[in-house]
Amino acid sequence: MFHMEFEQEEDGRWVAEVPELPGVMAYGADQEAARREAITLALCVLADRIRCGEPLPEKVSRLFNAA
Repeated sequence: MFHMEFEQEEDGRWVAEVPELPGVMAYGADQEAARREAITLALCVLADRIRCGEPLPEKVSRLFNAA
């Protein structure tokens, strides 16, 4: 499970960040919207790493076991 951090900006928007995945930071009108956007971005980042043959975080690489 990845850790997500939240912060509310001065303008009222919320920011959600996944520290274990550099660059995964997303904004939303409320905390839940920011959470959804960050999850979507995190999945895209992981898929791109798989597609490009880049290493995955240990948490993800343990999800699949090739027979």
